[in-house]
Amino acid sequence: MNHPHLDTTTEEVAATQPQLLIPQLQPFYRWAEPFTWLLVRLTVGLMLLPHGIPKLLEGVEATAAKALTRRGIEAAEPLAVVLILLETVGGLCVALGLFTRFFAAAITIEMAVIAYHHLPKFGWTGPGYEYPLMWGLIMLAVALRGGGPFSIDRRIGKEL
Repeated sequence: MNHPHLDTTTEEVAATQPQLLIPQLQPFYRWAEPFTWLLVRLTVGLMLLPHGIPKLLEGVEATAAKALTRRGIEAAEPLAVVLILLETVGGLCVALGLFTRFFAAAITIEMAVIAYHHLPKFGWTGPGYEYPLMWGLIMLAVALRGGGPFSIDRRIGKEL
């Protein structure tokens, strides 16, 4: 059985690639490319920890009151547990590439809810939906792509 994409010549593949502004940097780009997804994953995962750790230290009741009840979100205490879990364990797991798709998808949903609650104000200098929307879309990309080559998921050969 023929696979057209396997019969593609090197010249045809090269023609579909962007031309480098400084072609001499091609060896560096080839070397660095596998690390780019690791950098994205580490950044988005670890950037959640400064949001989750204070919630963890304050406790479920305080987090429920500050983050949920005052916005009129009911079932605040169980949802506070979810927030704390996602922003601590989930952030760490995304950074490590463990259960990456699961946690990134769950965090995407969390960020969508946060963004919705900040409508219609756009901007991050005051509470607005721009910041959670941006993080939600990055987490959606992580959920769609998975942990990448330098992830625990890849090492164990399974992705959730």
